Amino acid sequence: MATVSLLSDEQLTPEARAVFDDIRAVRGAEFVNNFWRALAHDPALLRATWERLKVVMAPGALDPLVKEMLYVAVSASNGCEYCAHSHTASARAKGMTPEMYGELLAVLGMANQTNALASALQVPVDDAFKE
Repeated sequence: MATVSLLSDEQLTPEARAVFDDIRAVRGAEFVNNFWRALAHDPALLRATWERLKVVMAPGALDPLVKEMLYVAVSASNGCEYCAHSHTASARAKGMTPEMYGELLAVLGMANQTNALASALQVPVDDAFKE
């Protein structure tokens, strides 16, 4: 259960309503998900988070599908069920295949395992890897 209520459109302040309008316009859809509805209690945080997300997730050196897949991996590693589901859906909408998802999970699992081993063993970083 959420620690704050999820605000309906009718409960939004004018500042939060403006952000929701932008979310709808940018995404080309009427749906505004629960993450934004929870953040709407703090319109300044809502706006700052949305503005930063638009910049970070925009096409750039990494294409949007790669960015979504990275988001899935970090969300899984951080144990964020909400973000893992949300960004998996977004990655699928951007073209992630079941095979790509399987490989992503395999890399995620392998990275978590080897990270834990290297940390537990306190393996020193090779000079060749430092720059």
